[in-house]
Amino acid sequence: MSTAITRRIFAGALGAAAGAALLDSKLARAAATAARPDLPEDVVRLNANENPYGPSAKALEAFERSNRIANRYPDSLESEMREALAKHHGVDSRRIVLGCGSSEILMMADTAFLGPGKNAVAAEPTFEAVLEFAGVVRARAIKVPLTADFRHDLPRMAKACDENTGLVYVCNPNNPTGTIVTGDELSAFADRVPASATILVDEAYHHFVEDPRYRTACGLIEKHPNVVVARTFSKIYGMAGLRLGYAVGSEQRISQLSRYASWSNANAAVLTAALASLADADLVPRLRRTFNDTRRWLIATMTQRGRRVIPSETNFVMIDVGSDVTPIIRAFREKKILVGRKFPSLATWLRVTIGKREEMEAFVAAFSDILPAKAAAA
Repeated sequence: MSTAITRRIFAGALGAAAGAALLDSKLARAAATAARPDLPEDVVRLNANENPYGPSAKALEAFERSNRIANRYPDSLESEMREALAKHHGVDSRRIVLGCGSSEILMMADTAFLGPGKNAVAAEPTFEAVLEFAGVVRARAIKVPLTADFRHDLPRMAKACDENTGLVYVCNPNNPTGTIVTGDELSAFADRVPASATILVDEAYHHFVEDPRYRTACGLIEKHPNVVVARTFSKIYGMAGLRLGYAVGSEQRISQLSRYASWSNANAAVLTAALASLADADLVPRLRRTFNDTRRWLIATMTQRGRRVIPSETNFVMIDVGSDVTPIIRAFREKKILVGRKFPSLATWLRVTIGKREEMEAFVAAFSDILPAKAAAA
């Protein structure tokens, strides 16, 4: 019998202490990032790694057409979406499962592969959802510090795995650092992790990467059927508010995940918009250039001002402010600019989302007011 718990047990667990802790954590982050009545409408939002350009024109056109079917359940659209994603990845549609954002995919993985007596291995820091959900299902979280260059320490993560490891989480590129592990490193890692453990590779920021050493983990699935890849339409596709994610994996792993998907977890509006986006061949390359050019400009500007910046392959960067970021975050908010939250293990590093060029210029101007320039490193 699998240690995965049912939805009913999971719902019950949410009422327990671990569920309360998770809820408190999520509410705290929501309060820090969501629109608030005391914030002006012209606030610059550089705090949630969102796409300020929004969905493409073709996606918006499709979105408008969705009102014709808004009164019907989207079963046929879900099938069409899975087929389109299967074609996109060159796999059978039975190897695709949809989620209400990739966050649901992460929760599905925890409920499918974890439970009491199991453990989840992840980097520290990384996107927190998997380890928070692990607490809800009574699994133990094992956190492995990043390397000196702020990347996943895959050898140490592999060594941390044992017969009780149900899930290993690799965010590639990593949130919040923006760093990658290479294709060769990930392949060697998959060789070392026990086949009984599911390797969940979160590729939410896949579309921004330019480093030629990077490779999607989708190519590992044939050799390593314990690899599952999570993707999202929230980032480069600009649909964070519409909520659509998905996973690619072996038929067995996807079948296990699908047991814990909520019914009709993708709505007609996002499915029609996502189908149009996926068919728009120019969308991803164009936005990749736009974001990455702006990111390079910001990094060069911060470096000229004597600030350390972690090399990033995403639509955000981390800047070392030299002291605790909490008062710095408040100071930016007073200037109507929202920036990322504090990550305790990188307490002096400020995460900043890449917005439009004019938004980044406003950020740089505010940064200069809040923090005096330092002498550039030789």
